[in-house]
Amino acid sequence: MAIYPKKLEVFEILERVENAKTKEERIEILRKNDIMALLDVLRGTFDETIQWNLPEGTPPYTPNNPQSAPSTLLRWHRNFKYFVKGLRESSNLKPIRRERMFIDMLEAVHPRDAEILVSMINKKSPVKGLTKNLVKEAFPQLIQE
Repeated sequence: MAIYPKKLEVFEILERVENAKTKEERIEILRKNDIMALLDVLRGTFDETIQWNLPEGTPPYTPNNPQSAPSTLLRWHRNFKYFVKGLRESSNLKPIRRERMFIDMLEAVHPRDAEILVSMINKKSPVKGLTKNLVKEAFPQLIQE
């Protein structure tokens, strides 16, 4: 039976990026952990062609208990399509329903992942040392200009 290493959560990857001492280390950490959830967060944060169909700022939500978060961004990132301006999935929702879905996501994931999501919709880097240029260097095809 093959044993596969556990995938890191998005917040764990970004913590490692933040704690890395050099730009090269940051790039290596990103490339070694190029899971779809992380790539979606990076693109949602730094790609200006993606605009969020949500109010700016931090919505009112109750952060989950870090020890018992029932879900993960590794699953929830698939729902980002409901929050992007211009996509059919987002356009078909009433604003109150879309915002409730986003709050439900924030309350279901680890509190650090929730903070990352709030940073993403506000187009702010979730951790020190993570920049648009760094992401473009790690993943040249990810961000559209």
